[in-house]
Amino acid sequence: MIPLARRLAWALALLTMALTSGCAATVHPWDRDLLADPKMKFRPAPMIGAVDDHIYFSKEGTSGGRGFGGGGCGCN
Repeated sequence: MIPLARRLAWALALLTMALTSGCAATVHPWDRDLLADPKMKFRPAPMIGAVDDHIYFSKEGTSGGRGFGGGGCGCN
């Protein structure tokens, strides 16, 4: 029989390899369009995001370009 410590070491090694094998994958340029889809964006509450977008373009007079500085007249 194989000692318990050796079994645990093998199990831990196999678990580590299984969990880190996903990190080795690369994203090819032709796959990036699928990952850039708006559905892939993490939004914990889409309705709150939609309301925030509405308030932003109502105040600034612009739409889109969220996350970039500038735009609008600045007269809040």
